[in-house]
Amino acid sequence: MQAPDSQPFNQLPAHVWPRNAARTDDGVITIAGVALPEIAAQYGTPVMVVDEDDFRSRCRDMAEAFGSPRNVHYASKAFLTRHIARWVDEEGLALDVASENELRIALAADFPPERITVHGNNKSESFLRLCLESKVGHVVIDSRQELTELEALAEELGQVQDVFVRAKPGVDAHTHEFIATSHEDQKFGLSLASGTAYEAAVAAINSPHLELTGLHCHVGSQVFDAEGFKLAAERVLGLYAQIWKEQNVALKYLDLGGGYGIAYTDDEAPLDVAAVARDLLREVQDVADDLGIEAPTVVVEPGRAIAGPSTVTVYRVGVVKDVHTSYTATRRYIAVDGGMSDNIRPALYASLYDARVANRLTHGTPLQTRLVGSHCESGDILVEDGNWPDDIAADDLIALAATGAYCYSMSSNYNSFGRPAVVAVRDGEISPMIRRETVEDILAREY
Repeated sequence: MQAPDSQPFNQLPAHVWPRNAARTDDGVITIAGVALPEIAAQYGTPVMVVDEDDFRSRCRDMAEAFGSPRNVHYASKAFLTRHIARWVDEEGLALDVASENELRIALAADFPPERITVHGNNKSESFLRLCLESKVGHVVIDSRQELTELEALAEELGQVQDVFVRAKPGVDAHTHEFIATSHEDQKFGLSLASGTAYEAAVAAINSPHLELTGLHCHVGSQVFDAEGFKLAAERVLGLYAQIWKEQNVALKYLDLGGGYGIAYTDDEAPLDVAAVARDLLREVQDVADDLGIEAPTVVVEPGRAIAGPSTVTVYRVGVVKDVHTSYTATRRYIAVDGGMSDNIRPALYASLYDARVANRLTHGTPLQTRLVGSHCESGDILVEDGNWPDDIAADDLIALAATGAYCYSMSSNYNSFGRPAVVAVRDGEISPMIRRETVEDILAREY
């Protein structure tokens, strides 16, 4: 018989947690048939647990929505390991990288370089040279300086490199200021309004060592509808029409970037991938028809929307203490053995997360609660304002859902904490992906 479930805290919101998450009769959370306490006992805490089939299924959802796996470029900055690169390859998607080391990781995983698109606003000479030597599919040009440098290297190596030009369409995507990327006053891309995007496109067209095959733009992150993408597409397609009319060149691709949002908490709605794709593709076709040009193939770059919901982070509870916030109010502080070193997003973006006890059911009385980390920082808060059962105690396991995007990528050694272990689970089996970082690893970098 199912254990009594008198507390909503025991429920797992299906649209937030991995698709293969469940609770057993005794209250233990499992992912893909593997109990989280079992993983914590074997690999320690914090530990990140990736539902491989969840990740793969979201790759397929995106591929179906946008017409082909090749039209979906997984944004590796969200979360990249050799395992993940191989999953993306096996699902037939392309891959975006935003640094030289991301490219090297992808190549170390034997990801086909012709399906790699390279981003970055400050690509070094060694990075650009590696792009050419490994024969990546596309380099996204972010400045005239970069265009000149890439052209010179391509000439030196006797190659022709396919490129996109990144344009700033001047669209407000209504997201956090730090993750909005299409307005004028920010570091990425070349301006549509001032004409620098067009000038760079013409320079690429006229270069014997560069082949301009498309344009790129990105409106921001955590976007749930097609409106910002549609406006960006409309503005960038105006540049396609200008290039067609003035340069007699028809560009094949329109890369609209990523930024598709996910639900982090129970009260947030999940992204309807199919609906957003239908809306966006229809708009691109309609605008192209109005402009009298052939509609380019739309390319998208989801990262968070694939990796984010697939992963949970498991922590062990340490100190539990009550803090009197007034004469009549008390807040309980629950400290876990990780924090801002493995998840900086709450401190950086005021991000919200869904957290649940993973080793048992809880039956206590709801109490105002704050989940905090172990770092020497008052802002080391994972969940700022919870209403949690008062029977959560030391040695309980707490799991945060939807930690697959950016948490490990942005992790640090603050307070000399080691980065957590990462494991994948599938069909009841555990596959280690990244071992836990130790103090010996940290000391090994010192002279």
